[in-house]
Amino acid sequence: MNGASVVVAGAGLAGLVAARRLAGAGADVTVLERRSTVGGRVRTETRDGFTLDRGFQVLFTAYPAVRRELDLAALDLRYFTPGAVIARPGSRSVLSDPLRDLRSAPASIRNDEVTFTDKVRTLFLRQHVDTRTESEIFRSADRSIRSYLREWGFSDDYVDNFVAPFYGGITLDRSLSTSKRVFEYTFKALSDGRIAVPAAGMAAIPEQLAARARSTGASIRLSERVESVTDHGDGVTVETDAETIDADALVVATDPKEAKRLTDVAEIPTDARGCVTQHYRLPDDVAPTTRRKLLLNAGDPSPNTVVPMSEVAPEYAPDGEALLNATFLGDAALDRDAGALADETRLTLESWYPDRDFADLDPVRTHRIEFAQFDQPPGVHDTLPDHRAPGGRTYLAGDYTAWSSIQGAMRSGREVARAVEWDF
Repeated sequence: MNGASVVVAGAGLAGLVAARRLAGAGADVTVLERRSTVGGRVRTETRDGFTLDRGFQVLFTAYPAVRRELDLAALDLRYFTPGAVIARPGSRSVLSDPLRDLRSAPASIRNDEVTFTDKVRTLFLRQHVDTRTESEIFRSADRSIRSYLREWGFSDDYVDNFVAPFYGGITLDRSLSTSKRVFEYTFKALSDGRIAVPAAGMAAIPEQLAARARSTGASIRLSERVESVTDHGDGVTVETDAETIDADALVVATDPKEAKRLTDVAEIPTDARGCVTQHYRLPDDVAPTTRRKLLLNAGDPSPNTVVPMSEVAPEYAPDGEALLNATFLGDAALDRDAGALADETRLTLESWYPDRDFADLDPVRTHRIEFAQFDQPPGVHDTLPDHRAPGGRTYLAGDYTAWSSIQGAMRSGREVARAVEWDF
């Protein structure tokens, strides 16, 4: 790109991938990030020796952009086992993929929460999605996940007891009113790969991307907010809270609301799905063990899931202690008292494990995330903005140009870099 100057507003996954790609192509790249750390919505903090990801986030190793942009071996991943534990008062049962989790195969086959017909249909569904690409899935006719599963003939019990809480954790929508495209592609990713977290927490992902961007020559400036943008057609002027920068091009890779403010692109989606994730400490000898599977709440929508994080990644908790987290869905959860949420988790665990005492369950941190994903009802992906939507020399990068996921964010970073390269 012959030294063209490019400003990237936002050091989330999309912005970091774009910065690395553009710097590698010869651009003079400056990344401006209003926070003191990179990562956007993918963040991790430490407290009292615990590693706490902001919300329950995981990495799908089968995502093409993940395999392309990340050194997975260097992330030192800790893996969940396939499937989940379906829990209700007085009852827990394992439902897993017998082809990839042989130890759980007998329990999955005996699981009476799911009919034999549902299990057979799941295998056929897996074969169906495995033959389709991401582009094919996201260009297909759309409807809600619930309608899609009904058309496949799945029973209401299977949908309500397994799919609703499991995909409630992925789409933050236990009602299953989200686009079936998201279901199909994530189902494909779960069949083709695994889900994991880095041993050092999810923030290791953007930290690796930032290191790679810097190694190609990109400059990343933290704690500097972009206040306004003026596009002159042949260049841009970026006003920050510290200075004025003139550049040949600007990539806006902020969160959707900030991107809409800076560019005035009406198609940027700002309707949000929120959640609350609460993290708990518990003596290690009392904590439930699931063989690194999620606990799905089949009896009640709150909390939606409970996850034994330190069983999956022992590095997430100090010796002698366990780390669990619970996720609560919906806007109402955002306003609930942290103590009330913890009491609900404690009572839920006691109903699932009546032989155990969870009196020592102690909240470590509560993350209230108003904008965890943009809302993805059927058809929304047909209305998302193009990378060149602002016009002139201003471009968009973010999952809101693709679909709400790590895959969507990273892919958009690569695609916007291609667009800028092409135009220069």
